[in-house]
Amino acid sequence: MQLYSRSAGTGLPVVLLHAFPLSSAMWLAQREGLSSLCRVITPDLRGFGGSRLGDDEPSVDLMADDVARLLDAEGIERAVIGGLSMGGYVTMAFCRRHPDRVQGVLLADTKAGPDPQPARDNRERIAQAVLSQGAEVLLTDVLPALIGPTTKERRAMVLGRVKGLVQSAPPGAVAWAQRAMAARPDSFETLAGLKVPLLVVVGEEDELATPADAEAMARAVPDGRLEIIPKAGHLSAVEQPEAFNAAVAEWLRTELGGAAPPRG
Repeated sequence: MQLYSRSAGTGLPVVLLHAFPLSSAMWLAQREGLSSLCRVITPDLRGFGGSRLGDDEPSVDLMADDVARLLDAEGIERAVIGGLSMGGYVTMAFCRRHPDRVQGVLLADTKAGPDPQPARDNRERIAQAVLSQGAEVLLTDVLPALIGPTTKERRAMVLGRVKGLVQSAPPGAVAWAQRAMAARPDSFETLAGLKVPLLVVVGEEDELATPADAEAMARAVPDGRLEIIPKAGHLSAVEQPEAFNAAVAEWLRTELGGAAPPRG
């Protein structure tokens, strides 16, 4: 499985993994805004964007292994690994499975705990609905919670862009990813074992992965840093890209030496 990927910039490699049910297109502002500081690498997770789904059983571990193979293909030994929402789950799986390849961790609008049973049941409901009826269930049941109220009220173009990305999600990938996320394990132990810098970012209006969830992840690591993005919901990097990029850039400069080459 070779993931399709977009990248920009040079220097410290920073991998950003996208939210469900979007693609690497969501990271446009990060590729533009952070590429002067680092090498921004944004893959499409399997089944989304330009990446094939394959025949494997749903698993966030498998998604993490896909990212490791991408690093192999790019000749990268170690990288900052980050993700938003689903991308955060894959990031934590990567930390669990490939700890020696992690130079820093960015977790945005995600959570370390597993799904409670009602959430798992809802994921399966959406998986079945999208396979039988298409993307309509995503627009009615998923899209509204992705965007915060400030964006809905003031940034119609952002809402329209996210809606377009949601509509273009392949049903097979949507169902596969829902089942992979439903089966993910608790990752607090993984975070507690991190030996690298951690930045946790969350939109103050995020109701899916709340600021309280973000605080719990930051507390799990001795030197974890928390940044709350004002007037942003679940897709903080898309809703408030300037504030998101500023938080990431400051962290990269202070914790990872900014544009310095990766340590071997």
